[in-house]
Formats: sequence, structure tokens, C-alpha cells
Amino acid sequence: MIRPMTRDFTSHSAEQTVELGRKLSAHLQQARVVLLRGDLGAGKTTLVKGIAEGFGAADADDVTSPTFTLIHEYHGPNRDVFHIDLYRLEKPGELDSLGLDDLMLEERNVLLIEWGEKFPRILQQKDAEIVILRVGHDERTVRLTTPN
Repeated sequence: MIRPMTRDFTSHSAEQTVELGRKLSAHLQQARVVLLRGDLGAGKTTLVKGIAEGFGAADADDVTSPTFTLIHEYHGPNRDVFHIDLYRLEKPGELDSLGLDDLMLEERNVLLIEWGEKFPRILQQKDAEIVILRVGHDERTVRLTTPN
């Protein structure tokens, strides 16, 4: 049985959260589906800015929330980052129409999925999970769980 590995990090500012995302990209090299959990405004997109930059797929300033478009793509030299926000979806059929299964098949893709916990299928398919907890006004605890 594979025992998951959990690491906790602390961020005291948006800038530190972006920097943490850059560092976390090294832990996500083998991941295809990463579940991002946290309340509204917790800093999920801020963390994705750093992760995308860590993969060389985008500059942090170019990464924005996909709340209304649902998916933003960023192409890097070795990995393509898909930032996906499922907040507005309610039914599994809506999820099917996004074509996530096709994106998951491509080895160079990493899917960073916000609000994926709403769908049991996404929970089953995740390779890693990042939970962001608001501790204070600017302080966040970030917990990364990976298979090893």
C-alpha cells in the first residue's frame, strides 16, 4: 500500500504564496490531476501563478482565475498546465462536457482543479491534493499531499 506524504508550508503574503507555488511544482512533476482546496479567496489562483511559473508554462502575472471561462491553458517546455475552476458546475454531465478525460490522457498535462471535491470522479482521479487554509488576514497554511 502506498502511504501518502504530507508536507505543510506557511505563507505570510501573496508574494510568498506565489514563491511557494514555484517550489511546489518540483513536487508535482509526476502528477496529472492536482486537486486545489480552499475557501473562496484562500489563494488558490495565487498559488497556481507560482506553480505555472515553476513549470515554465506562464509568468505569474499572466495567470488569472478561470471562474467564468472554466479552463485556462499555459504551455511550457515540458509540461502544459491547465487551471480548471469547477465552482460554477453542479452536475456530473456538465463536467463531462469539459473533456477533462482527454486532457488527463496526455502525459505532459498537469490539471490544477479548483472545487473538484464536488465531483467524486475527480476525487478518485487525483494524484495530489493541495489544501489552503486561511490562518490570518494574509497568513495561509498550505498542505501538500502526494502519493510519496
